[in-house]
Amino acid sequence: MNGELGNFLRSRRARIRPEEVGLPSYGRRRVPGLRREEVALLAGVSVDYYVRLEQGRGPGSASRTGSGGVSDAVLDAVARVLRLDDAERAYLRAIARPHRRAASRGPAASGVRPGVRLLLEGMDRNPAYVLDHRMDVLAWNALADAVVGLGGTAAPGGRSLPRRVFLDPAARDLYADWPAIAAQTVAHLRMNAGHHPDDPALGALVGELSRRSEDFRRLWADHLVRPCEYGVKRVRHPVAGLFTLPYETLTVPAAPEQTIVVYTPEPGSETAERLALLGSWASAVPGAAERA
Repeated sequence: MNGELGNFLRSRRARIRPEEVGLPSYGRRRVPGLRREEVALLAGVSVDYYVRLEQGRGPGSASRTGSGGVSDAVLDAVARVLRLDDAERAYLRAIARPHRRAASRGPAASGVRPGVRLLLEGMDRNPAYVLDHRMDVLAWNALADAVVGLGGTAAPGGRSLPRRVFLDPAARDLYADWPAIAAQTVAHLRMNAGHHPDDPALGALVGELSRRSEDFRRLWADHLVRPCEYGVKRVRHPVAGLFTLPYETLTVPAAPEQTIVVYTPEPGSETAERLALLGSWASAVPGAAERA
């Protein structure tokens, strides 16, 4: 068990004040938030058990369940005390049980099924693309390319969204709310890293971005975990102007590591009208749904 579990638990307890959970706050605290002894008390486990858990040494051989590792009851209790949301709870279970994590699928799993490509092509009013768990763009339609330039590889990072967000200077102009996009990207990438610890390419990506981007290092140290399921992005197009783009995500059932991202502009809105103009141009470009 590596240090990620301990780092995550420490970051989560640091954000909770004792009085929020009904504990008195006596004296000056060396660190913010709950002490380890307080988390153990509230979770109903021994201090030694919790300390070993947070130090990344596991609960000890005497405390192992039949399947090995931390029990569901203990993880649920710790999650309750630390007020974890659903995404954080899932992340906690993934990093607490390295022996239960499935190995990342091989390169062949990155292929996008023909039916999914046809689905992208059929969305002539909606920019759409497919991401894998590393946030690499695997396929896209012509309108998505016209809006955010997915077809080109000249920009730093190419078709890796995290690399583009943090290593391409143009990304700060492309995304009107770049700080929020950057934080969201890191939170989603950390969630995926917890579920794919044996993927060397994903680990290399995190290492590269940590070395090359101070913003990435700062955000990664916050240990935020949040899936990108839906929301709104504002994109500055160099010709068409500002797009306000709500989006939804759909998991591909036959390839759960792949996610379809679809932008859904409000019908009749200025963004929808601008997209229609872009779509007229993009429809003339061969190869509507491209291959990475």
